[in-house]
Order: sequence, then structure tokens, then C-alpha cells
Amino acid sequence: MAENNPELQARLQELDQELEEGDITRKGYEKRRSFLLSQYLGPNQSEQAPGHLRLHSIDEGTVSPPSDGSRGASPLGGAGRPTSSIYSSSLYSKRDTINTISTLRAESPLPSIIQESGEWSPNSSTLYPQSQVDRFQQRELGVRNPSLTTPRPHTPDESSRGDTMRESDYRFNPATASYGGSTMRGPASPDGTSRLSTMMDSQQGYFADFAGQQMQEPAPRDSYGGPTRYSQGDQLFSPSAVIPPPMLSASDLPSAGVAECMMPLEPRDVPFDVFDPHNGNVPMSKFDTIGAVLRHRGKSNSRQTAFWVLDQKGKETGSITWEKFHSRAEKVAQVIKDKSNLYRGDRVALVYRDTEIIDFAVALLGCFLAGVVAVPMNNVDDYNKLSLLLTTTQAHLALTTDNNLKAFHRDISAQRLKWPTGVEWWKTNEFGSHNPKKKDHDPQLPTPDLAYIEFSRAPTGDLRGVVLSHRTIMHQMACLQAIVATISAGDRNDTFNPSLRDKSGSFITGFQRSSYDTILSYLDPREGVGLILGVLLGVYGGHTTVWMESKTVETPGLYAHVISKYKTTIMVADYPGLKRAAYNYQQDPMATRNFKKNMEPNFASVKICLIDTLTVDCEFHEILADRWLKPMRNPRARDLVAPILGLPEHGGMIISMRDWLGGEERMGFPLMNEQEDLPEEKEEQHDSTAQNGYTSLIGGGPKRKSETKSRRKDVSVVLLEKEALKQNEVVILATGEEADKRANEPGTLRIGAFGYPIPDATLCLVDPETSLLCAPYTVGELWVDSPSLSGGFWALPKHTESIFHARPYRFVEGNPTPVLVEPEFLRTGLLGCIIEGKIFTLGLYEDRIRQRVEWVESGVPELEHRYFFVQHLVTSIMKAVPKIYDCSAFDSHVNGEYLPFILLETQAASTAPTTTGGPPRQLDIPLLDSLSERVMEVLYQEHHLRVYCVMITAPNQLPRVVKNGRREIGNMLCRKEFDNGTLPCVHVKFGVENAVQNLPMGDDPIGGIWSPVSAQARQQLLVMNDKQYSGVDYREVVIDDRTSTPLNQFSNIHDLLQWRVNRQAEELCYCTIDQRGKEGKGVNWKKFDQKVAAVAMYLKNKVKVQPGDHLVLMYTHSEEFVYAVHACMCVGAIAIPMAPLDANRLSEDAPALLHMIQDFKIKALLVNSDVDHLMKQKAVSQHLKQSALVQRVSLPNTYNTSKPPKQSHGCRELGLTMRPAWVASGWPVLIWVYWTPDQRRQAIQLGHDTIMALCKVQKETCQMTSTRPILGCVRSTMGLGFIHTCLMGIFLATPTYLVSPVDFAQNPNILFQTLSRYKIKDTYATAQMLYHAMANGAGKASPLHELKNLMISTDGRPGVDVYSKVRLHFAAAGLDRTAINTIYSHMLNPMVASRSYMCIEPIELWLDMNGLRRGLVIPVDPDTDPTALLVQDSGMVPVSTQISIVNPETNHLCLVGEYGEIWVQSEANAYSFYGSKEPFDKERFNGRLVDADPNVRYMRTGDLGFLHNVSRPIGPGGTQVEMQILFVLGSIGETFDVHGLNHFPMDIEASVERCHRNIVPGGSAVFQAGGLIVVLVEIFRKNFLASIVPVIVNAVLNHHHLVVDIVAFVARGDFPRSRLGEKQRGKILGGWVTRKLRTIAQFGIRDPDGGFGIAGIPEESSKNGTGISGSGRRAVSMTSSQQHSSMQLGPRNSSSQQRSQTMSQEFAAELATHRYQDSIPELPTHYSGDEAASEMPDFDAARSDNTPTADRPGGGGDSSGNSQSTWNNHSRQVSHELSAALDYSPIDQKGPFSNDTPLEQYGSEDPVYNLHEIPPPLRPKSQPDSRGDAEGPPSPSWSKKPFPSREAEGKEVWGSAGGADYEGNGYGGARQQGRGAARASMDDDDEWRKEAGMYMNFTGSGPGSLEYGR
Repeated sequence: MAENNPELQARLQELDQELEEGDITRKGYEKRRSFLLSQYLGPNQSEQAPGHLRLHSIDEGTVSPPSDGSRGASPLGGAGRPTSSIYSSSLYSKRDTINTISTLRAESPLPSIIQESGEWSPNSSTLYPQSQVDRFQQRELGVRNPSLTTPRPHTPDESSRGDTMRESDYRFNPATASYGGSTMRGPASPDGTSRLSTMMDSQQGYFADFAGQQMQEPAPRDSYGGPTRYSQGDQLFSPSAVIPPPMLSASDLPSAGVAECMMPLEPRDVPFDVFDPHNGNVPMSKFDTIGAVLRHRGKSNSRQTAFWVLDQKGKETGSITWEKFHSRAEKVAQVIKDKSNLYRGDRVALVYRDTEIIDFAVALLGCFLAGVVAVPMNNVDDYNKLSLLLTTTQAHLALTTDNNLKAFHRDISAQRLKWPTGVEWWKTNEFGSHNPKKKDHDPQLPTPDLAYIEFSRAPTGDLRGVVLSHRTIMHQMACLQAIVATISAGDRNDTFNPSLRDKSGSFITGFQRSSYDTILSYLDPREGVGLILGVLLGVYGGHTTVWMESKTVETPGLYAHVISKYKTTIMVADYPGLKRAAYNYQQDPMATRNFKKNMEPNFASVKICLIDTLTVDCEFHEILADRWLKPMRNPRARDLVAPILGLPEHGGMIISMRDWLGGEERMGFPLMNEQEDLPEEKEEQHDSTAQNGYTSLIGGGPKRKSETKSRRKDVSVVLLEKEALKQNEVVILATGEEADKRANEPGTLRIGAFGYPIPDATLCLVDPETSLLCAPYTVGELWVDSPSLSGGFWALPKHTESIFHARPYRFVEGNPTPVLVEPEFLRTGLLGCIIEGKIFTLGLYEDRIRQRVEWVESGVPELEHRYFFVQHLVTSIMKAVPKIYDCSAFDSHVNGEYLPFILLETQAASTAPTTTGGPPRQLDIPLLDSLSERVMEVLYQEHHLRVYCVMITAPNQLPRVVKNGRREIGNMLCRKEFDNGTLPCVHVKFGVENAVQNLPMGDDPIGGIWSPVSAQARQQLLVMNDKQYSGVDYREVVIDDRTSTPLNQFSNIHDLLQWRVNRQAEELCYCTIDQRGKEGKGVNWKKFDQKVAAVAMYLKNKVKVQPGDHLVLMYTHSEEFVYAVHACMCVGAIAIPMAPLDANRLSEDAPALLHMIQDFKIKALLVNSDVDHLMKQKAVSQHLKQSALVQRVSLPNTYNTSKPPKQSHGCRELGLTMRPAWVASGWPVLIWVYWTPDQRRQAIQLGHDTIMALCKVQKETCQMTSTRPILGCVRSTMGLGFIHTCLMGIFLATPTYLVSPVDFAQNPNILFQTLSRYKIKDTYATAQMLYHAMANGAGKASPLHELKNLMISTDGRPGVDVYSKVRLHFAAAGLDRTAINTIYSHMLNPMVASRSYMCIEPIELWLDMNGLRRGLVIPVDPDTDPTALLVQDSGMVPVSTQISIVNPETNHLCLVGEYGEIWVQSEANAYSFYGSKEPFDKERFNGRLVDADPNVRYMRTGDLGFLHNVSRPIGPGGTQVEMQILFVLGSIGETFDVHGLNHFPMDIEASVERCHRNIVPGGSAVFQAGGLIVVLVEIFRKNFLASIVPVIVNAVLNHHHLVVDIVAFVARGDFPRSRLGEKQRGKILGGWVTRKLRTIAQFGIRDPDGGFGIAGIPEESSKNGTGISGSGRRAVSMTSSQQHSSMQLGPRNSSSQQRSQTMSQEFAAELATHRYQDSIPELPTHYSGDEAASEMPDFDAARSDNTPTADRPGGGGDSSGNSQSTWNNHSRQVSHELSAALDYSPIDQKGPFSNDTPLEQYGSEDPVYNLHEIPPPLRPKSQPDSRGDAEGPPSPSWSKKPFPSREAEGKEVWGSAGGADYEGNGYGGARQQGRGAARASMDDDDEWRKEAGMYMNFTGSGPGSLEYGR
């Protein structure tokens, strides 16, 4: 319609002319044009006017395309007249399109232009107005902008850099190319281009997995959170790591109504053409590639120097002219094309050193001319990296120099490395020059395509290549050259604005300037900014490049001399180099001024100083300008400092720097304070506009009176509020000069701007966690889109998609779903803000530290995160803390929050010898502690950052990245090595009291999970659940399957044996399998009876055994052992089976035997020939005699029963019958002696009724018959091993085969051959023996399909890997998977639960650890809860057995959903611990439920578990059967409570052992001592233990929400283990509190002054001088203090009074500690005090296992019982009997019969009850003797031992044989004191109290607690 109005046409043409001449801005043009159209056509018609895009809805059947905001659609623009008036103007706004993107996507996947007919026409001419950019591209690049012909397809997977390369002359279309017969279907755009167009066609053919190929399978975006979200979890989430975290949830997103976002900034245009600086008539747009520009330089600037190369002394080592440069490059290209057999696009490696810049540039440009892809190698000395890059890029040709090749050969030979295969090496320095004939024309350049691949390391250390095309390079160079061309070097005397141009785009006034610039650089010319500015820009603009080594700046004055000598106009530098030069000048100005005679430094020629950096240092800018540049005679010092923002991880391309191109008013950024733009009154102000028309970054310069209204305030420097910045908010306090003046105000931060984005760059600010556009004045990640950027990574399609083609989202009003924002962007990984269109950066995303802050507001808890940047923290530390060489920081996601770590490098942490060859220097621990505390204090005061951990190392030890030849700390590499525990740290200091906030608390922090309060809280949650108890299957009658005789009529096994002898005298009874697997001579029933009778008569006649005598049976696994057992029953003796002594562990076995002899009054030792021979060995016999002499024990006689006098009659014929008294329930027949791993003894009394019940339960549960034999192998002295070896064959009337454990150890196949040969159905094994068999590959050849029940005994929680390993190993042998069954075997009942014949695989449950700590059982999905605990069931209850799950304190049944103590009611339960008459022991066998039948008596196992119902298909028909199974969690005695939560040490230990590879498997122990949680770790290597400590602490905190107090290390082999490899927890605990453990180092975790309950661990290094202690190894607080403690340099002092106050009631008990002797002889029991010291040899002096401790007043570090103690009230001396009693035995200090036995008899694996916390049902009761008047066993006399008794006042009074009563504290326990003279003063006593190890909870092993026996 406008064509029909001539007046309107004239007005529009006039308006177009004004725009072209620069008289009006684009925004003003659009406003005036809209006004004209509405004036002439009306509002309705103006919407359809040419140049305005009308958006149609889907109802209208048409859709209009949105604007193209891509990098490809915005190449460098020029000012040319449009070809048609239809393109002259535009009312189209990009923002309007952005608002409708989601609608357009829904309406059409490929919008087209609507013709007048209303039909789609993809090839029709568009209504798009042609901008200056379009005209520039069409005129100067020779192509029409694709946006002028076809619209951009708006699909989610379209490239925004698809048009940054020329698409012409491809051999094939990459979008539809066929590879291997399959067609790759990419989303093709109408002009045939896609994201693939940024990649070479050749590379796509060879590398189908490169970035371009990621479009084959376009995945729909199912989440608007973006592909990466990296703020959650403990992984390295970052734009560089590209690890996708979980998708966003609805709660993560703001509401649409409040989401205000800042739209992407509009790109600027270059308002003029770029011409050759040497010839104003040559437009640079005529050149397609840098190679073409080089040919031009070789002809037009042939004599001009292209490169100067200087060494570190400033001497010229090489130079080259453009002619020579071009000639050599052409020669390289010619040789590659003629002799390499490479195709266009093949990769060529460039292996040059940084000093070989000329050879490198020649090779690089030669590759460009040859059409191959260059791959610069910027680290020649790194062979691994070089080999990796050659392999990754498939480079078959490498260009280098002769010197490099020789060095490479030498290094490979010296290091014995493999030479890279398939690579041809050429030396380009020997190629010479190309001399074409005059008639020859220049060869045609290949089609512009991919130029080079730049490899760089991400902050996480990953090596990645970025591909860069020729078109990308040319666009970047055009932008940089345009910026450089507008720099004015001097003052102007003309008031005419020099930036105005004529109609053709030329300057009206013209610039009087040199034809080219001189660029001086010391940056690495092989990568990043150094390559772009040092090589490529020099070629593009014809500038002379002077390159010098980076070390040149370190020489005072040399840098300034070089600048002056070469009349540098452009300086390319970085902060470290400039700081060194500027600070050198400050220290000695004359060294610079007089560097060279007759030549003073003169910087007048310098136009700009470009600083490669990621963050701006405003403070240094002032120093650089005012104190270095200005004194060097540069009048524009403040103006020429210009930082440049490059992307080193993405090709080094520059995205922002200060320029004078203008156009910022059209970028569309929000104004900060529009009312300040025009101040009303005149004032003296800084002229932010210098005479050359551009603004200063610093704000310096002259001042003048403002004659007119001022312009908008300069925001090159802003002052921000620190506190707001922590919340990602930007609060501007001042700008410009005011910001400089107020820079030192507290709570402020001054930051500087880089400038506007480069021309044609679209920039936006995005929330990195949500991918939503940020609101104005907030901190976000910078996302940029520009034709100057790369198209992606090499061979990393997923990373390319997520980083180079990221899509932001934003909310629109009225739509709750975020919509996509065009175009695609590159994620820079930089965090910053945009103020007035200028870019301000704060650092990389990886450099940001988060910390959670919680508070309560109006009763509502609030939670936020505060953000800190590493650079700001480092600056504060370096300024305020002395002696710091360098530092860094990072955060780690632990326990649901981010905890900050500070890394320090200081010379104080170095152990290097002070003199050559001298000893290593010892660390000054107090100094390191002071430095750590000072750092914590500074960061808290200045930033309110609560530091979690400070790690200290020597200088230059932290991992570094190389940047411009300098090594800088890489904080992400530090974090990576920290996670691996490989940081070379020597000291660590924690601040958990202030940093860790979300530690959970139980319902009853004091009473624990078993208190009534906690129990009630659980019951309220589980109120609808049933109680936990099992059903019971009573078997009153047991029928013998051979005779159908009820076996119940036999009261004892001996009578049953006699019946078997009479019924089947000649059948096989016992047979031994020898070590070769052959049968021995079998023993029939009659012969067996005669053998038993022979031994019995031998005992009566020779040994003189009387009924009730105690006999130790020490046999190897043999028939003689079985004879002896039954013989003892015949004569009424009490048999005590015991394994033979181990000659290699006499230090444990000898005292065990001697104390059994003493405690049980052993009359004789019965042995066979093998053991008799062992006992007579000199070493063994002398050891026993000496030990017995020391302990005053009389060794009984030893009798060999292997060859007793022969008997031809059986037992009954000889009168060996059972007396009625012997079968009474109270008569002990058999004593099973259990030994805990740390050699603590538990004696279990069995009577004949119990023995028969055990056999009954075994037979009925396992469905045993007489048709299948029995096998006895291991552990035949107790439990199931004894039952199968000695009893079951008789009970079932079936043969018993014996396999010796010794033979099994040597040849494990014997066992499985026996099982297979005799078709044994049920057998018993242990996990250890099965592991041994699997390790030796045994059992695979023997068919085991007849084995139906392989019982694997466990006394606690089953190992989750045992079943899977056994099933996998024996699958080849035919062992059925349901035949592998674990059984829960307790020392008081060998079969509490069993999986036998359940016919299902083990039931696995994943339990929520949080609930488990509170006593709840909550099954979870392991996929959703990675910290869940995996447990396997222990089976169902056997016959005649019932299990109840009971609260151990309240004695109430637990509900389903919680766990409790396992109580067992069974015929097979043992009745008592042998000889113990303690009320509490009786209560253990007399458990009564409060809320059930009180007449039912239970046995309390002391183990925790729960019952669980499952339903599984059973049988051929798959019938669902519901089963109630038992899960065992562990022993109460091993658990400990912290803050009312229950912890299982085995789970914590598993986390510790998994966290670091230096920890020995199974080499950790967690225990609680003195209220302190101690982790003892066995390690392989001893170096840098401090780096392992935080890994351990974090693992425990993350998985168990628990802060440990002390971490101690022992060397490999020093970790106490039993002979079976089990952890000796009691010995570990005892060795810890007595300081006998040989620890290498100990580290305290909590601050000793940060709370109460502090105890001390001595501050000493280890014995060998290599130990390192952190935090002084001092006390650990029980609670975290919220107040930041005062920190200052110097060692911390704490008064005795403060330490004495730490003895709070938080400690459960103060116990007498038990001394563990490592060798025999032991100290005699009658020695004490000085007598022991004077008369006995000092055995401790010769020991080497003492943990070094500080000497205490009056004694050494030993804390045995040989001391004099001062007690609170009575003040009397402890008798020597007590001392001996506490010291005499490593096993068991009490006898079984005496009433004065202390309470700590039973081992630490069982439940612990402090005396003051015992629930009413557990209190002593007067129970009638269950034996009645039955004849009891004889009671031998006992030496008196200390015993506890109760007095009226509620305190414990301890008694001893000497009558010396003494009183303990209310917690029950003797305070152990050091050996030596009595403390004479309270100060000495307070000093002793500082050492916290003695005030410990012995987990039930001392007088202060009750511990149930094992």
C-alpha cells in the first residue's frame, strides 16, 4: 500500500538516507518510520506494510517466521545502499519474536514465508528488511545472507553457528550424506545448511561421532532446565565438566508471575568497512581465508618485517619478512599437497615450542594454504598428551623442527616410551622457500573450511579440542581490526567529531596515522589469545609482531626497553607479567630508566595495552597506569589499559573488550539510573569522554567544568555491596570516580568492566542451575552467540550439544511453563553481570563457593545459600595472613550442603633440609595451626565464610595449570585430587563447629534410641502396625526314622549311643578322610563303644578323674577327640574342648590356656599324639613353663589318650553308666569356650537336656535322616561344628566322616570330594573356609548336586557378598542356588535362625540409613537413595523356637517397622554362662516381656534385628508362600549413640574403607572412647596422611551424618587382627586408651576450645619422626559451638581449669583400662607399685609398640594398673590385689564361681548397660535356683577379685580381697592414673585429666557397664 502513496515513498526514502548517513540511530529510525506508516496508512494497514512482519495464528493457516538471531546470520556488517526499498527499513523487533517462539514451535516445525496467495513457499523472497550487516555481507563477502532468502528453521536442534562458514562447493551435503549405506537425516534448513556446516565434510566422513553427528537422533527437550544443572550433588557440576545432574523439579523454578528477566542484548554492527591498513582501497572482505590475506601481504608488504623473536634477555634470535614468510608457507603447503597423500580436511599436527613462533606460523599458514586442518600442540614435553592428541585427531603427519625431533627421540629413548605409530614427521625448517615461476599463477586456494583444532584443558583437567573454521577466524579478525582501527593515539586540535563518516563509510576528517601497528606479546603463540593476537591478527592487518619469552618481564627494565625500542603500539600481556614489571619499577625506578644508556623508556607510541584475563583487577589498573605507563611518558596512561575477555576453553576467541565502535544505544540493555543521565546543576566532574572520543575503563584523566548537561554516568568501574553479591544480587553503590574513592569502604567490592560485547555478538545472562534468563542486576552465567565463536568440540557430540548449543528459557506472563529463547548460545562458564550493557565478570563457575545459611524468621525456618568467589577469598588471605606463598579454595558437597575448603601453600610446611644432605626439617605444628586459625578468622570477619577445612602444603605442591608459560593453581584440579585423597598436604585443620550445621538429632539426645521417649515417638509413627514376634513350631516327639522309636525317651546322648550300639553294632560309625582324600580305617558302633570305654577307664584309673572334675580336651580334628568327649560324659567329668595351641601365636594362646587352668581348676589336659608332640616342643614347653611361673599357675598333667589300654567290653559292661544327678538340668556336662577375636573368653554351660535339644532342632529343621552321612570339619570344639562332629551321627544313627581342617587348608578339594563321594546332604561351613576354597579354585570339579543344605554360619549380620560369590564359584559343580544358606548362630544357641530348605534365594532389603539411626526399618529403592544399606536375611526360625524383637531397655515388644534386641525362646538355648552367679547374667537367660506372657522366658542375644514378612513363589506350581524372616543388624555392644542416634561401626568402617585406595581393605575400626569417636585406619603408604583425613571425615559425615573426633593411622601390619583375620576390637580399644597402639599419626577434627566435653590426646609426633599431627591431636568437643572462636597467630594456650571443666557428665563411664600383654612372661599378680618397678625387669622398656606420648608428672606414657590412685572420699590406697586384678589377664579377669566377680566379664560385642541406666526388668531379682536340691558340681575356692556392690547413697563401692574398699563416681568405674608416684598436687591431677583417652566408654568391657557374654 505504501507503493501507491508517492509522498509516503519520498518520506521513507528520506528517512532511509538519514539512517545511512548516521544522522539518526536505528531505534529512532524505527520509531519515526512507525509514526509515518501509522500517519499515512492507519494503524491496521501499517501492520501489513513492507518491512513489518505480521504474525499469523494457526487458525489463519499461516505462520510468519521469527527473526534470525544466530551467529551465522549476523556477520560483520557494512553500510551500503539497499538494492530495493523493500529492504530499507524494519519495524521488526527480535524481542517480539522471542515472546512467540513457543507458539511458533507448536504451530509449525518449519515456518516459511507466506506468499500473496497464502501458500507456503520456502524459496520465495521475504519481507525481511536488509540491515547494514546484510548489506555488508552481500557486498563484501559475495553471498547473500540466508536470512534474506529463506527464514531460519526454528527447531530445537538447529545450529546458531551454522552459517559461520561458507557453504559453497561442498563435495556432498553433510546434512544428507550417506555413510556406509545409511543416510544421515539431519534437520536441514531451506538453504541446505545446518549445524554440520561448521564442520568439515572430510572430518564428518571420518569422524561420525563428532559434533555434527549429534543431530542424527534429535532428542526432544523434555525439561526446560537445560542439559546441565550443576549445583546439586557432590559431583563436579560445571559448564566445563558437562555432567548432567537431575532434572529440575517444579519447586526449583520461580513462579511465572514474579519472574522478571533481562532479554539477550541486541548485537551491534560495525558501522564502516574494514580496509587494509596499508592500502585504504583494499577491502578486507575480498579475502576468504587468512591464507589469502598472507598472499596479499607477501606481495604488497614484501619488505616489511612480519615477526621479530626475542629471547629472555631481549636479544633478537630471529625475524622474517612478509615475503619470506609467505614463500616458506607456500613451500610447506606445496610439500603437503604433493608428498603427503593427505586429503582436504585431514589433520596435521604442529609440534613446535613457543620460541619457534616463526616456524610455527609458517607451518600453520602452510596448512591453511594446503587445505588441511592444523592441530597445534602447545605442550611438546608432555608425551602422553602428544600421543593422545595424535590418536584422537588421527593425525598421520606431524610438522616440527630438527631440534624438536632430536629432543623427542632422546626423551622417548630415555624414558623407554613407545613411538607414536602411523605418524610421519617432517622438519619444516629444512623445506626452504617456494620460488614460483613468473608465468605461474598462484594456485587456487581450497574451499574455505575448517582451519585448526585447538586443544585445551577444562578446569576439571579434561583435554578437549575446539574446532575453528576459516570463516570464524575472518570474522574475529575483522572485528578486532575494526576496534584497533578506531584507536586514537594523540590529542586532537579540531572540534569536529572524527567518528563521523561520509556516505561511502569513509572518515570525513581522516586519520593521520601509521599504516600498521607493532604488536608486542609474550603470550603463548600456539593457543588462545596469544595465537589470535600474536599470529592471526598480525597476518590479517599486516602488523609487525614482536614476540618475547614470558621470562623477559622478570628482568627489571627489559620489558620497558623492548616496548620503547620497537615503538610498540599494541601491547598484549597478562596480569602476572604486568604486575612483575610494574612492581619492579616501584622497587627500583632507576633500574628501568637506566637500563640502556642513551635510551630512556618512552611509551608514547603505545595506543592500547590488551590484558588477557577473566576478571578485571581495578586496583592494579591504577598502579599500572599511574605508576608505570604514565612515568614512561604516555599521556593516555589511564585510557590504554584494556582487559580483554577471551574464552581459553573454547578456542580463545575474544568476546569482549573496550572499543569505540558505538552502537551501544541499540543493544537494548536496561538503564541503571535514567534520572541521573541529565543532572540539573553544573559541577566539576571527571570528563569520562577523552579527547579521542572513547571512555576510560579506570576513570582517570583531566577534570573540567561541565558546561553542558552531563552524559550518562560511566560504569566502567562499579562499587558493589558484598552482602548482596553473596545472594547473587547486584547492588551498585557507586560508579566511576566515586567508586574509586569509596573502594576501601568495608562491605564493598570494586569490579571493572571489559566493555561491550564485540560486534555481532548476542549476549545474555542465564541462571546456570535452571537455564532461565536472569533478572536485571543479578549474577548469572554469561551465554554468548557470535559468528566469531567455534561450532563445537572435536569428537564430543554430547558436550558440543550442551555447551555450544545451549538454549535458555524464560517465563512469559500468563504461562506457567518456561519458553525457549532464541538463538542458541555458547555457555562460557563465566559468572558475572551486565550493567549498562557492559560485561562484568566475577570468575568461573568452578571458582564459586556456596554455603548454606539457616535462620528462623517469625517462627518459620528459612534457608538460603551464600555465594563466594575464590579470587576474592584468595585476595583477603594474601593480604591479611603472613607467610602464605599461594592459596586456593573450593567447596565439596557433603552431607547435603556445600562445605568450603581452603588450600594453603607455605614454606612452613616444607620438610626440605635446611642444608644440603641434612636431615628433613621438622614441621612447626603450632605455627601451622596458627596460620589455619588465622585464615578461618580472616575469612569469617571479611566474608562471613565459615571455613570447614584448611589444608596446608609446601610451595608449588598443589596441582597447577599452565597459562602463558606460568603455572597457576587449578582449583578444580585441587578438588579432583582432594576427592582422590592425593593432595600432597602435611597439615589439616577443621572448623566443623562453625561450618557443619545440619547434623541430625534424635528424639532423645541424652537417652538414645532405646529410651521411653524415643520408643514412644516410634510407636506414634507405627501405631497401626503389629508387634514383632515369630510363630513357633513345637516338635514334642522326635521319631527315629530307622526304628520309628521316639527319641524323646533318651535323656542323654550316652544312653542313645548304647542303644545304637546294640541295634547296629557292625555298621560304620566314624571314618577319617586323610590328606589325600582316601578313607581311613572305619570304626563301627561296637568298636566306637569300646574305644570310648577304653578312654573312660583310662581317665578313671590313670588320671583319677572324679565326677565334676574339669578336663581340657585339646585335640586335633580326629576320632580321638570324639572318644574323649564321650568318655568324659561316661565318668561325669566336665569336658572343655579347646583348639590346639598355635606355635605362631603363643602370646595369645598361652595366657588363654593358663587362665582357663587357673579359673576352672583344670585337673588334666587330654591330648592326642599330634598335640602331645606340639606341647613337648622346646619353644612351646618353655613358654608355658615360664608364663606359668610368672603367673603362679600350676600346670596340670598332660595325658595322651591316643593309645589307652585296650578294652574288649563296652561302656555298659564296664559299669560306665549315667547317674541321675549328671543328667539334671543344672549339671554341667560340656563347656563351650568361645573366644572373641581379641581373645576374650566366654564359657557356655551345656547339660544333657540342652545337648539333646540341640540335636533335635538340628534334625527336624534340616530334615536329616539316617540315610545320609554327616561330615565334620571345622570348629569342632563348639557350636555346630561340635554338634556335627560328635553328636549328630549318634543321634541320627548315620556314619560321620571327618576331614581335618589342616588337610583342608592344604588341599581344599578334599572337602568337596568328600561331600560329593558320600552324597552328603547337610553340612556346615564358615565364610572364611569358603573364601579359602574359592581363592584356591577348589570344588569346581566335584559334582555337588546332592548337597541340599550348605549352612554358612554367621554370628551377626551376614555378608552381602558371600552368597553371590559362593553361588558363582560353585555353579559349575552343580550346587543349587537354594542350597547355599546362611544361619544365624549365637553362642547361646547355635541355630537361632536358618535359611535351610526355604527354597529361595536370600532376601535383600535396602534400608534407609536415616531411619535406621533412629531405630526405624524403612525399605527404600537404592536407585533413589544411594546411601541405602543393603542387608540380607538370616532365615526363618527353626523348630521349637520363637523369636521376639524387644526394646532392650523397656522390655516391650517392638512394632513392625522398627528394630530391637533379638530375644529367643527355644529348647536349644543354653542355660547360663558357666560359673557366673551374677544377677545380670541370670537376667540374660530370664528375659520377660512386659506386654506379653510373663511366664515365657527368653534368652537375650544382645544382637539387634527385626522380623520381616515376604511372599515368594515356592515349588513347581509357583504357589505364593508368606514367610517371616529374620534380619540381623549387629551387636548392641558395638553400637554407640551420638546425639540420640544409633550407629553401627561396621557400616561406618565400610564407608571409610571405600573412600580411599590407600586404606587396607578391612583395615579400619570405629569406636567411642571418652565420648570421642575415634577412627583407626590401616594404610599401605605413609606419605601425606593429612590429605586422607578430610576424605575419611567427609565419607563418614556424608553417609552417616556423623563428625568423627579423631582419625589415627597405623602402618600395614600393625592393625590388630585375630588368626582368622577378624578385627580385634577390644585390643584396639585397649591399645588406644593405654597408648600402646603404634600409630603413625593422629589428627583431631573438632576444635578443642569449641565446646564442652573436651579431652586431650598428647601432642607428639611418632617415634620415627615421620608422624604428622593435625590440630595438635588434642581434645575434641562433643558439640559444635556457633560462635567463631578467637584466632591469632601463635600456639593456643588452655589453662588447667578450662581442661578440668571438660570432665562433664557427657562421658558415660570412667573405667579402669585393661592392659594387653604382647608377649610372655607377664607381670606377676603380686607385684605392685614401686615393688614392680624395682624387682621386675622392665618389659615395657624393650617394647616397640608404644604410641609416643608426652611424659606426665610422676610417670611415663604407660597407664597400666600398677599405680596408686587417689579417690574422692576415702583417700585410701588401692591394694596390690586390685592392681594385679586389673592387669593380670588380656582375656578375662574373673572366675566363674565367685560371687565377687566384676561385671565386665563378657566381651564387647554384646549389649552394654550402664548401671545407672538399667531398666527395671533388668535389675537383680531374687530368683529361686532352677536346679532345686539337685546335686551340684563342686565349687573350688577362688582368690578374691574386686566386686561392685550398692550402697544407700547410690554410689558404687568396690571391694577387694585386701579389704580396701574404694568409691567410684556415679557412673561406676575406677579412674585410671599413670604409673609412678602419687600425684601430690591438684595441678598434676589436672594435667593428667587433659588426656582424654582414659575417660572412655569401653563399650561394656569394664566395671562401669554390664556386658552380655558372647
